[in-house]
Amino acid sequence: MVKIYTTPNCPYCKKAKSYFDMKNIEYEDINVGEDKEKRQEMIEKSGQQSVPVLDINGEIILGFNKYAVDAALNN
Repeated sequence: MVKIYTTPNCPYCKKAKSYFDMKNIEYEDINVGEDKEKRQEMIEKSGQQSVPVLDINGEIILGFNKYAVDAALNN
């Protein structure tokens, strides 16, 4: 399961979602700008308030890093 915690105006969030789309990977896009409960969930998982935060099968990735994403997807 892939979750991405985002805000609408975040350029790195858009890059991450485009990358998942390009690789045909399904993901849940969670807008933490609108959902306070999900924002708190993101902070508890990552210790961060900045986006994007990626949760790939329980592995947390801060920001968008293709190499870290690929490694997490291959685990």
